[in-house]
Amino acid sequence: MDTRPATDVFHDWALNGKDEGMEKGHAASVAEMLDFIFQRVKESKQPFSAVDVGCGNGWVVRQLRQHKHCNYAMGIDGAEAMIAKANDIDNDSDYVLARLPEYHPGRRFDYLHSMEFLYYLENPENMLRLFHDDWLVDGGWAVIGIDHYAEHEDSLSWPEHVGVNMATRSIQQWRDAWLNAGFTNLQQWIAGGENGVTLVFAGQK
Repeated sequence: MDTRPATDVFHDWALNGKDEGMEKGHAASVAEMLDFIFQRVKESKQPFSAVDVGCGNGWVVRQLRQHKHCNYAMGIDGAEAMIAKANDIDNDSDYVLARLPEYHPGRRFDYLHSMEFLYYLENPENMLRLFHDDWLVDGGWAVIGIDHYAEHEDSLSWPEHVGVNMATRSIQQWRDAWLNAGFTNLQQWIAGGENGVTLVFAGQK
């Protein structure tokens, strides 16, 4: 199977307007993930910073920015057209075109959000360790959702259908990866409503 870098595929999708469909398709799951973050913010009653990894056109960053306690929000994506769209829509947040795991943000965050990014990496376990060690403040939270995993059988044909490599892991393998990366207070659930399939993990540094 001929494969392309996922960033190239998503660059083309942004040019074709498919980013809007991705936003709608992920909205229910992301709403649950943001609710989790905002509940932690409510409990802490402290201003917070946040980063969305694989931010696409910036729609999650904009939701983070709208929270009254958010003092900084940043988005990172490897698809040039996605970052261009994000900057066109939103001048109040920072959007960075970068490839991971090589990129380092130069600061740490209270919350790290990511939806449908991690399994596009060859070694997502290493990225989780970097998130824990280098991206989060002490006590910070990572909240990450994925739709491609071994138990979600419909997703197993995606690598061939989309034409990109995907790291397929079981739920237990993902859980082990989070624990091995050093996260504590680990929580997991299936998000997206009654027919949802998004596997979400949330862990604290």
